[in-house]
Amino acid sequence: MIYASIEDIWRRKGTDISDTDYVMALLEDAAIIIDAYNRNATDEAKKLVSCNMVIRTLGSREEGVPIGTTQTTTTAMVYSQTWTNANGSGELYLTKLDKKILGVGNRIGYFNPYSDLIQEEESND
Repeated sequence: MIYASIEDIWRRKGTDISDTDYVMALLEDAAIIIDAYNRNATDEAKKLVSCNMVIRTLGSREEGVPIGTTQTTTTAMVYSQTWTNANGSGELYLTKLDKKILGVGNRIGYFNPYSDLIQEEESND
């Protein structure tokens, strides 16, 4: 199951998408990742996050400086251009904002294995 369409990607990206098979595969993979984090998120949230994930990956394939570049170097004589991507291999990933949209943001949980013992002692008193 996918949560966004190629048209959704096109509307948000604003350019023509030539490799529709590749985009469909990315949308399918994005759905699997989203479901692993929160299958119960709203359809709108899943659609937005799917689009974000796919557009980031498509941006890492384009010429020029890709989306997610953290460092770049350009020289003029004896031409040289390098950049470092935060998304190094172009894989799909969720940002902190994506996780928050899905309802799985920065939650810190804990479990106290002694809580049952404490409750038992309080009831015995």
